Amino acid sequence: MSDQGSRTRDETEADHRYEVVVVGGGPAGLTTALYAARLGHETAVFDRGGGRAAMMQDTHNVIGVPESVSGNEFLSTAVEQIESYGADYRREFVTDVERVDDGFALETTDGSAVADNVVLATGFSDERPEPPLPRTGRGLHYCLHCDAYMFIDEPVYVMGHGESAAHVAMIMLNFTDDVDLLLRGDEPTWSDETERLLEGHPVDIVHEDVTGVRNGDDGWLEALEFEDGTVRDYTGGFAMYGSEYNNGVATSLGAELTDDGTVAVDDHGRTSVDGLYAVGDLTPGHNQVSVAMGQGAKAGIAIHKERREFPKSLAELEAEGAVAASDVPAMPDGLRSQASGHSSAEGD
Repeated sequence: MSDQGSRTRDETEADHRYEVVVVGGGPAGLTTALYAARLGHETAVFDRGGGRAAMMQDTHNVIGVPESVSGNEFLSTAVEQIESYGADYRREFVTDVERVDDGFALETTDGSAVADNVVLATGFSDERPEPPLPRTGRGLHYCLHCDAYMFIDEPVYVMGHGESAAHVAMIMLNFTDDVDLLLRGDEPTWSDETERLLEGHPVDIVHEDVTGVRNGDDGWLEALEFEDGTVRDYTGGFAMYGSEYNNGVATSLGAELTDDGTVAVDDHGRTSVDGLYAVGDLTPGHNQVSVAMGQGAKAGIAIHKERREFPKSLAELEAEGAVAASDVPAMPDGLRSQASGHSSAEGD
């Protein structure tokens, strides 16, 4: 990513122009695009694919969505929704974003664009456990609030050696009385206070590394083998090795970050850079689909309030005169046509 640029609008005349460009196609970004498009703003989503939501085998904690819906099914339906309202969905990786006179210029693996507002929804990547455990699989989880319910009265592991692993292990005692904390040969890095907390909770700390994985015929984890020859039964567990935030674009544009690498935002997703927003797992807070969708909705509404044409201010009316009937509605023709199509379909 480059530092803040000084390109002018003239240099980007050939680029596709949008009012709102969302970088990232997860629940937060797609919800932002849905609101922006339905509120009358020319919108595009640039998505490289993948992401945490795409990895979900089932969807939990999203009211109205059956748990049998996979992450890919959930996202595919969302893309169809935003396209039906006139937003563009471009499967491209954004390689560079620079400031221009009154907005942003984006370069991608397959083209370019200019946007008045950019919304970063690039999320983060979980740090994965070392072999012999797979990077993903049935029985390997990363979201406590999503999946703890699966382990009620079941044997569960928590893998890691830091503060987060220790606290997740103790939290899991709310759901089961059989919790192991797997250090995998590492020395603990949690605090003395956390050590005292662990001593007061029935969590079994296992120091030996994992040497093998046993899965059932359905592919779900049944047990782990350890270097001392023991075998421990588990229904599943959580890997807690931290996160790598995809904050490169935010950093290149000079946006303020928090101590953990997330992008600092206000209550509606505004960053410290004018016109730049961030939503979802890239920002501080709970990493949940429902939370991300709420953040996307709030950002979409905030952008609309800043960009909508009417009502004019008194100063504008005094300088420009009354709004002519020929000047309304302000929605672009393409989005108006999309709206007409929706109205017709709903009336059938």
